[in-house]
This record gives sequence, structure tokens and C-alpha cells, in this order.
Amino acid sequence: MPGKKRCVAMLLAGGQGSRLGILTKQMAKPAVPYGCKYRIIDFPLSNCTNSNIDVVGVLTQYRPLELNAYIASGAPWDLDLVSGGVFVLPPYQTGASGEWYKGTANAIYQNLAFIAQYNPDYVLILSGDHIYKMDYAAMIAHHEKLGADATIAVRQVPWEEASRFGIMNTDENFNIVEFEEKPKNPKSNNASMGVYVFTWEKLRKYLIEDEQNPNSSNDFGKNIIPAMLGDGQKMVAYSFNDYWKDVGTIESLWEANMDLLAEKPEIDLHDKKFRIYARNLGMPPHHIADGATVDNCLITEGCEIMGKAVHSILSSGVIVEEGAEVIDSVIMPGAVIRKGAAIRRAIVAENAEILAGCVVGEEEGLIAVVGQGVKVPENTVIKAGEQFADN
Repeated sequence: MPGKKRCVAMLLAGGQGSRLGILTKQMAKPAVPYGCKYRIIDFPLSNCTNSNIDVVGVLTQYRPLELNAYIASGAPWDLDLVSGGVFVLPPYQTGASGEWYKGTANAIYQNLAFIAQYNPDYVLILSGDHIYKMDYAAMIAHHEKLGADATIAVRQVPWEEASRFGIMNTDENFNIVEFEEKPKNPKSNNASMGVYVFTWEKLRKYLIEDEQNPNSSNDFGKNIIPAMLGDGQKMVAYSFNDYWKDVGTIESLWEANMDLLAEKPEIDLHDKKFRIYARNLGMPPHHIADGATVDNCLITEGCEIMGKAVHSILSSGVIVEEGAEVIDSVIMPGAVIRKGAAIRRAIVAENAEILAGCVVGEEEGLIAVVGQGVKVPENTVIKAGEQFADN
């Protein structure tokens, strides 16, 4: 039997991410590349490592193949341990039939036995679709100090955006007195980040009760948190004020990449004291040819730049041929931009090939997207906001 743990983390990574369009046609959202050499899931996994949490269950569902292969043994995040580690937890059959995870609460409910074997004091619930660096140990200490049954990380958002979030209304002592899901007239701007710490015994009790309710949506925000509030459980907020980005849409994913090119980026990927770990692909060094133009770009291993790249993110193995231009764009691993092609305000997915003379995106307007593994025929024009994929 595994030994007792102070905290077990459960990472919800099963979402389809439909708002990311063709970028998640062949993979789960947490596996989508970001910032040259990372994937979205690297951030919560690295946060766990940096917070000394060494048991992480990753709950997968939609298109899990790429995510499973990427996580593998957990070695890049130092989570390949005898007494813990990272575990991929897909839905599985129980008795005569299996069932998909019905909601965030049901996903954790189906894995109560996994958590129970560690008999933790606390359970940390995480989402797999945010870019941020956070010391979860400090949040757990806050939870413990206040004797809370549940602690919810909140971040102040602009008032005009508050109605898009679940809002936590608190008293002067951080106690949550009311939860409003996407309120039309919010009373505060403390938005839930989808990061929760629960005292284990309370979490188990409420998950079991929720599962027995046929009218429940089996969701933390809609059901578990309101039920605990209604019963007078001690619910507290934990304020987080550093960089945090929900990358659930094409526009926000592009913006999060562009944020890395600011003169002083709000998120520091070069901080050796709080590193973001990723699977190293063993690529050769990047090469910028004579005559190439590169201005304010993030470039990583295996890139070959013979053309022009300005204010862009160029991931591992990307090739930009002579005469090609990449401006204000995110080029994901293995993509090839052929001679004379022009990419502007666009996201080009993994292993796509943009043939000669193509124009992808425009200087203004919505972000254009080319799907994974797609070959765009010569001289094709893809306008702002359009998504180009194989039929």
C-alpha cells in the first residue's frame, strides 16, 4: 500500500476545448503547445513539483493519446517516484458498463479509491487549461491556518469582465459568504481560478452525496461549492495576484504567447527558482541563416530561420524558408513555412506545411488558424479569423 500523503493533487485534463477550434481536433486542450517548447499542462504539473506535491492524478478523457504519451512516466517534472508520481486516470469500466466523466465532481468521484489509498489530509483540485506559476504549498498552508473545509483561489479581474466568471463574495476575514456563477451584476470582482483545496474527509462526503442526487450536474462550481456553502462549511478565499491566463479561446491563446514578447513579461519562464519543466525533445540547436531577419521573437531548439520573423513564437523544429515572412504569429512544433509565404496574426499548428505564395492571416482582425498536419496548397489565401483544416 502507498504511504500516507499530506496532499494529493487531481488535475482535470479531459476537456475537449471546443473553443480552440481545429487546434483541439486531434488532441486534448492541455496538450496544446505554448511558448515555443511547452504545452499547457506543463504549468500545473511544474507548479506541483515546485510546491513539493509528489502525487498527481491526471484525469483524461477527450483525445488522450498525445497527452498520455507526453506525460509518460512523469520524469521531466521529477514525478517518476516509487512512493508517488504522476498517474493518468481515464474513465474506466465498473461492472457491466463504463461511463464518461459526467462533470468535474463526477470525475473526482470516480477516482475516490485512487485518492483514498494515500489517505491525504488535503486534496488539491486543478484545471489543465491555464498558464500561471503558483506555489500551491502557500495556499495549503493558508487553508490549514484558517481551519477551512475548502479554500478557493481567487484573482481580481476587471469589473467589466466579472460577469464571465464564477464570483466569490467574501467578508473581511476571507470567508466566502456567497458564490455567484457568471452574475449579471457582480457584487465583487474576486473570480474563481478553478483551483481548490479541500479537506479530504469533507470532499469525500460531499462527492458521495452529490453522486446520489439524480438532479445534480456533478460539477464543483454548480453543485459541490453551493452545497458546502449552504451547509455552513468553512469556505475561504485565497488571493492570487500574479500572471494567470485562461487559454480557452484562439484569441486568448495567441495573446498568452504574445505576452512572452513584452519588454518585461509578466510571467518569467527563465526563473531558475521556480522552473517550468517540459519534455526535452533532444533537438539540435536553432540556426538563423545569413540574410535572415529576426526581431523580438522567442525561438527554440531545432528552428531553421532563413526568412523573416518578427514578434513571433517559433517552436521546436520550425522552418521558415528564404523569402517567407512570419509576423505577430505563433508557429507550433514542426511547422514549415515555404518560400514566399506570409503569416500574419495567425496560429499555425504542429507539423503543418504552408506552401509557397500562401498568405495566412491579416495585419488586423481575428486570428487565422491552420490545423495540425495540414498542407496548405500554393498561393492559398486564408483571411483573418478563418480556420483551415483537412476535410
